[in-house]
Amino acid sequence: MPGRAPADQAKVRTSEVYSSLRAAIMYGDLPPDSRLNIEAIGRSFGVSQTPIREALQRLEGDNLVVNTGRGYSTTPLLDVQGLRSLFEFRLLVEPWASRTVAIDRLSNPGSQLLHEVEDFLKADDPDRDLRQDMVAHDSRFHELILKAAGNPVIGQAYAQTHCHLHIFRLYPKDIDSAATMNEHRRIAEAITNADPESAENAMAEHLKSSFKRFTRAFDANADPTTLGQTHRPSLRLLA
Repeated sequence: MPGRAPADQAKVRTSEVYSSLRAAIMYGDLPPDSRLNIEAIGRSFGVSQTPIREALQRLEGDNLVVNTGRGYSTTPLLDVQGLRSLFEFRLLVEPWASRTVAIDRLSNPGSQLLHEVEDFLKADDPDRDLRQDMVAHDSRFHELILKAAGNPVIGQAYAQTHCHLHIFRLYPKDIDSAATMNEHRRIAEAITNADPESAENAMAEHLKSSFKRFTRAFDANADPTTLGQTHRPSLRLLA
């Protein structure tokens, strides 16, 4: 739980409490599957229970906390099956979106995606939090593609998974971003070149490779080799 000097209750906004609690959950300062003591949190922030409860309700919407009926607890980390289900959903949506946005050379987001990749690679701050910067970049990159696809129903369904929040909690502290950035560059280049098939394939391979990388967060032996095989034909129905 983040330490914070007591402050004037009237000056502390719910959004500030929310942001601090969210960061504490994401970085494990508030461990997964742990009961939250609202009174203790209020004392830590120097505020009443009202902004704490409002912040917890927002975190519940992010699927980072759950109301147990007796209070709030942080949600557990995704297990292997939960991770697989999330990536199966992404394999249905994101390769289709990549194909869709690559069709129109004049309006596709390829240049924005390439800029996003280059900006991340050019960042030269010795104090940067690579883990946090990586998930922020990853979120922007994938959301650019989904937004450009122009289907609000799919966009909303994707947003409701809060996938980047949950995946971030599985990121290793010694994360190596090289593989992800190379895969993102291939996707961006295919979209820029208005090559729908290559864009679709590059995104599918990226998601499968990401799944393999994230299974390393588990002690159990996970078999990522069949990811996407069951649902792959459905992609053609969407394309």
